[in-house]
Amino acid sequence: MSKGKEPVFQMAKRESIESWKAWLIRLTAVILSLIVCAVVIIALTGLNPMEVYKGIFEGAVGTERRAWMTIRDTLVLLCIAVGITPAFKMRFWNIGAEGQVLIGGVTSAAMMIYLGNTLPPLVLFPLMFLGSALAAMVWAAIPAFFKAWWNTNETLFTLMMNYVAMQVVTFGIIFWENPKGSNSVGTINSATKGGWLPRLFGLEYGWNLAIVLALAAAMFLYLRYSKHGYEISVVGESGNTARYAGINVKKVILRTVALSGALCGIAGFIIVSGASHTISASTAGGRGFTAIIVSWLSKFNTFSMILVSFFLVFMQKGAGQIASQFNLNENASDVITGIILFFILGCEFFIDYKVKIRGGKQSRTD
Repeated sequence: MSKGKEPVFQMAKRESIESWKAWLIRLTAVILSLIVCAVVIIALTGLNPMEVYKGIFEGAVGTERRAWMTIRDTLVLLCIAVGITPAFKMRFWNIGAEGQVLIGGVTSAAMMIYLGNTLPPLVLFPLMFLGSALAAMVWAAIPAFFKAWWNTNETLFTLMMNYVAMQVVTFGIIFWENPKGSNSVGTINSATKGGWLPRLFGLEYGWNLAIVLALAAAMFLYLRYSKHGYEISVVGESGNTARYAGINVKKVILRTVALSGALCGIAGFIIVSGASHTISASTAGGRGFTAIIVSWLSKFNTFSMILVSFFLVFMQKGAGQIASQFNLNENASDVITGIILFFILGCEFFIDYKVKIRGGKQSRTD
């Protein structure tokens, strides 16, 4: 027997927490993060933090055009996050979303170039949509097959596939270079707008909005209420348990990662046909990696991803504004974003665990 002090802090995992308490903790974390950001801004730049926050707001949604640019980029990031979510929930670390987006994008670009001015829209757009999804599905199924049958490291495999996809796009640019010598494709069908997603209900990015929100809702229902969603959860928890329960783990891995790739390919279609109307090696723009943050922060809830995606794009758009308005490096906004994300991530600990503060009484332990 020995004497010792009980620890001052004692942690215990919560069985459950009321939804309003969880959101109150998150709101408190955001408020605290803004206070810390204000201190950092004053210490590093001497600027009024409220003016900096105002500059970020104006840069993201200060005008109607800026607001729609923010919404457009939010939808792309959301689509990719929704795409990688089933794979991540299954504990298949799909780091290849960048490449899958590029493969979907280059497929759409090819169809715009060769078919954009010949096929009617009712045929062209479904063909581009399905073609981009199918191409990226096959691309993602390659590392999934090797993982399922030979247990290869999917993180390295999918990461390397990104670089191969970049070279595929570069190879395509050689043939589609316009004008010659520019080393770029330029705007595809700028005169005819063949293959450009049209307005929907008068909104320039209406189709982007409809497609992505429909995918987010469908994925929420798929993961939560379908048999496939249940199998994904079981395989993610334990492959051995899944096999014991009679689940074909190889089939689940291949099917789930193929679905993940298809959705990322649709994101490539949305970027090329519904936003940039061109293709380059930087079309994905790092959003395949940012989407990982979105998916994890949202705990695989596709509706929560809408808010997280909007926040990250909001801060990114605001970076350019404060850089020009206050003559700051754009990394200043990254610092602010990092602090806020730190608090948001940290608050999840207090949602999952309860912390008790104990006195310094003596206790006896064996």
